[in-house]
Amino acid sequence: FTFVFLSFPEMFEKKNYELRIAGGAVRDLLSGVTPQDVDFATTATPAEMKEMFTTAGVRLINNKGEKHGTITARLHEQNFEITTLRIDVITDGRHAEVEFTTDWQKDAERRDLTVNSMFLGLDGMLYDFFNGYEDLKNKKIRFVGKASERIQEDYLRILRYFRFYGRIAENPGDHEANTLQAIKENAKGLAGISGERIWVELKKILLGNHVSHLVPLMYELDVAQYIGLPLDGDLEEFDRVTKNIQKLSPKPMTLLTALFKTKDDVTNLDLRLKISKEEKNLGLFLVKHRQELTKASGAEPLRPYQDFIMDSREANTTSKICELLKYQGEEHLLKEMQQWTVPTFPVSGHDLRKMGVSSGKDIGAALQQLREEWKKSGYHMDKEELLSCLKKL
Repeated sequence: FTFVFLSFPEMFEKKNYELRIAGGAVRDLLSGVTPQDVDFATTATPAEMKEMFTTAGVRLINNKGEKHGTITARLHEQNFEITTLRIDVITDGRHAEVEFTTDWQKDAERRDLTVNSMFLGLDGMLYDFFNGYEDLKNKKIRFVGKASERIQEDYLRILRYFRFYGRIAENPGDHEANTLQAIKENAKGLAGISGERIWVELKKILLGNHVSHLVPLMYELDVAQYIGLPLDGDLEEFDRVTKNIQKLSPKPMTLLTALFKTKDDVTNLDLRLKISKEEKNLGLFLVKHRQELTKASGAEPLRPYQDFIMDSREANTTSKICELLKYQGEEHLLKEMQQWTVPTFPVSGHDLRKMGVSSGKDIGAALQQLREEWKKSGYHMDKEELLSCLKKL
């Protein structure tokens, strides 16, 4: 780290402000994972940081984080988020009003999980007030302090608990009873959290480990109904599909669709979570075709899927079909489909005019007939074969 931040820690040191790496980046570094973002915490206030950076000619990115104590500085072609140590004064389950502090432990106390509450000095010294490192080594996910208090500060933390469980815990079912109790008692607080925030977390849960354990657990703890999932989700189907699909890198929506019995379930999810149009269409597509669009017996099992793509007028049908194959657990067919290039119909109206077909109506009809012949041949017939076929017709 010293190389990238050379001028950056020195600025803080000169002014006697303390600066440490915070939160998720510490967790990742201790796990041997390269952090995606490195966030910093400091004893300097936003005003002090602004003055220091401006004097040094460092560019500040205008982010709205300032009232929460976060300053974003642009240095060495990278953005650095530095947040003043803080205490939550008022929390309403969604937002917090904060007060700045110079007490590192007070700042750690208001973080969600022990594994996310550590600080790392730039000299490599670890500051760990809640046994986060111990929990990380033992792959334990626990709230800092009292679970119910942490959850009531921001109900989204319920989903963050599931997400980090799926990322860090070794085995399904290794939860502390009082944590599950706190989640169950506070689940309805999720009703007040915006759909967009929930969807971000839910997608990460769906792509993590232990998903076939965590989603039924959400039903058990009354969480499901508050995050747009159907009341009577098909947990058997979900269990079956998650077993098939884990190593096929499905999209989150593909996995989630296993819970849905009707297209209304997709619509309701969209109303609650404001999913993207592409995600909604994928859900509707899978609900509609997962049962009847299946492989053919015989030499060409992929043909029904290929025919569907060839008959479709939409651009992204191939990617939807690939998700359908994942859903159905058809690993070999998926590989074949990913290597298949959609063939181009070799005959044009121009070719038919050359052969003396002149009226537009006749050309249209002839092209349609030839397309049918071409399809029957498994899209193998070339232009010559098709045109000689037209003479017979």
